[in-house]
Amino acid sequence: MSGRSLWGPSVIAAAVAGLVATGVAVGASTDRPAKPAKATAAVPPAAQAGRLPGYSADRNAYFGDLHVHTYLSNDAYISNARRTPDDAYRFAQGETIGHPSGFSVRLQGGPLDFTAVTDHSEYLAVVSAAARPGHPLGKLPFSQNLIATDPVQAQKGFEAFTSAKREGTMPKEYDDPTIVAEGWREVQDAAARHNRPGRFTTFVGYEFTASLEGKNLHRNVIFKTARVPGAPFSATSVYDPELLWQAMDGWRAKGIEALAIPHNSNGSDGIMFDSVRLNGQPIDKAYAELRMRNEPLVEITQTKGTSETHPSLSPNDEWANFEIWERYIAQNKMVTRFAGSYVRRALQDGILQREKLGVNPFKLGFVGATDTHNATPGFVEEVDYVGASGLRDGAPEQRGSVLPKGAVDWPARGPIQYSARGGSGLTGVWAEENSRDAIYAALRRKETFATSGPRIKVRFFASYDFPADLMTRSDTVRQAYARGVPMGGDLLAARGKTPQFLVWAVRDPRAGYLQRAQVVKGWIENGQAKEKVFDVACSDGLQVGPNGRCADNGAGVNMKTCEPDRFKGDVELRTVWKDPEFKPDQRAFYYVRVLENPSCRWSTWDALRNGTPPNPKLAPTIMERAWSSPIWYEPAA
Repeated sequence: MSGRSLWGPSVIAAAVAGLVATGVAVGASTDRPAKPAKATAAVPPAAQAGRLPGYSADRNAYFGDLHVHTYLSNDAYISNARRTPDDAYRFAQGETIGHPSGFSVRLQGGPLDFTAVTDHSEYLAVVSAAARPGHPLGKLPFSQNLIATDPVQAQKGFEAFTSAKREGTMPKEYDDPTIVAEGWREVQDAAARHNRPGRFTTFVGYEFTASLEGKNLHRNVIFKTARVPGAPFSATSVYDPELLWQAMDGWRAKGIEALAIPHNSNGSDGIMFDSVRLNGQPIDKAYAELRMRNEPLVEITQTKGTSETHPSLSPNDEWANFEIWERYIAQNKMVTRFAGSYVRRALQDGILQREKLGVNPFKLGFVGATDTHNATPGFVEEVDYVGASGLRDGAPEQRGSVLPKGAVDWPARGPIQYSARGGSGLTGVWAEENSRDAIYAALRRKETFATSGPRIKVRFFASYDFPADLMTRSDTVRQAYARGVPMGGDLLAARGKTPQFLVWAVRDPRAGYLQRAQVVKGWIENGQAKEKVFDVACSDGLQVGPNGRCADNGAGVNMKTCEPDRFKGDVELRTVWKDPEFKPDQRAFYYVRVLENPSCRWSTWDALRNGTPPNPKLAPTIMERAWSSPIWYEPAA
């Protein structure tokens, strides 16, 4: 379903280099909201004196990356990444920087709107210190491979470092708080230098890199302001995120506001969203409240796979098998538990806990990120993908997309699953202006969306009384805020009424055309997790069929040139939808997933440039996508 844009004018332009379609960006509406109706989600405030350029009471879409590593992260430095936090912020604003493999890189699209450098807090800056001429750490035998420039030695160094960290055998000299303090100060100073309210927002942050027997429990910690603790709370000697959340509560009591974002739940082997605490005790109300107070979001996609759902958990979802990573992070060990590892199931389990405890510990909004270790935030275009780990995956042969010299058959996998890596992802927020306060507020209220890379704009609202002419009004967004709740909010029950959902997506003018918009619903029935995917808006004038799916629009890709169909798919998809299976007494969540037409995956681009056939073990194409944060339907207080 498509039609006249209510977000602003749009134009279809010629293909970039004859391969990628482009166009004029679609702007957000600038109408102000009417008096808000009763709702649990915040309504945009009235215009205030001193607002920044570009302010919109209807909120603008801003895109950013909240998971970025530089040379201060020890695994990045071992991989020969030498770029600084300053370099990362320059790259995010559109400047060129050097890649560890010796070539230059630059964003293909426009600058990002916001970025956080999130270097690992564990042994922060220690390896880069060891590489300084004359530094005592550099004389340790353990340090030699860590600071080597040869890729083979660097790989040995990476394995030795991760093993020492996991097994607790790190040299005592590496536990030096003065070096960590120097690195932490560099992170803060770089964020202060590059923060430009109204143009580009930086956040001070870091990664809490905890694991339990190799099971991933990593979190990124993002601070609201420049007021931060004297040192990051690190997983150097602890792994339980409850201790992190308690530390965050302590900061908050001192006026230091922060939130945590778990990532790579797909590598957690079921413990990221487990039904019990790490100590084996059952989840209780206090735990649920502690977790939600500090962890309102989840990173649903990034270079090490997408964590929305797994085909085994969602057998009736034809699009569940998307960029799936089934191994531990940085280990050749298979994940065995998918429940507890994926976000959709966590949302369902959260409803179950809500019914038991009165609090939902997994009430999570969605963000995406790159997890780049090259200081290249937002570098997500498939056509330009050059890996995310310096010398370890900077060449196509290392990524499994081109045969190594002399090889006659494809290896099953690279040293740490490079062939399973993807070009994801980005965070989108709806905020009044480009500032720390406004963007952080959007993160807190979960008015966020994630994309696998393209800058697709997604809006999602729920209401009981949208006007009948909502889709043709000039004040659609104002009406949606005034009469309903946006993504991230709760819709409370209304006697005798069935909710309506406004679903609205606009393509990235530099990426593919949109094929379909879907609503994913989850609920609990007789103690069992249930889900259903509804196609709600179809491209090319097509309709949803009796099977609940849009008819195939026939979009394809020329595999000899990677040129996609230019005349299939839509610039915009929008509709007002009602759940045909709505039950007023059944607690549920709903979120939007938008799919692009197929396009070439990065591995196919690599092979095309090399003049050789693509790796037959890898998917040749990809359906890029975006996800809104959920809206939760609450049948009772």
